[in-house]
Amino acid sequence: MKRSATANWKGTGKEGAGKLLTQSGVIKNKAYDFRSRFEDGTYTNPEELIAAAHAGCYAMKLSFVLGAAGLTPNRIQTTCTITMEGGVITGSHLDVKAKVPKCKAAAFAEYAADAKENCPVSKSLNIDITMDAQLVKSFRALEAAKN
Repeated sequence: MKRSATANWKGTGKEGAGKLLTQSGVIKNKAYDFRSRFEDGTYTNPEELIAAAHAGCYAMKLSFVLGAAGLTPNRIQTTCTITMEGGVITGSHLDVKAKVPKCKAAAFAEYAADAKENCPVSKSLNIDITMDAQLVKSFRALEAAKN
């Protein structure tokens, strides 16, 4: 299997701009530029796309790991934060919350760590990957606590 994306860039690195297109067409001519990467721009950027890829890959891998243990998650919510310092991506942090009936906290910690180490995106990143993983009883309570 192969997947592809295309970037079209015009101009200098600082004053230019580009557009991204994915093979599936889900991302179609989405703009990106210097401001969106290094300042307060509103377009997408490669780091945001890496974060989305890592969060999505991790959540699916955790679902597979849980399934192999005979467990079915009701919901897995993964937020990935990519850190870039001095123009270099230095880290990826996964914040994971999952509701998994019949799963014990100690076992969940092992499953979460397994998924972190073995999801294809984690394996492809040559950076520090950290994670906070939490087994929750209800997402409703978490969402109410935010408000």
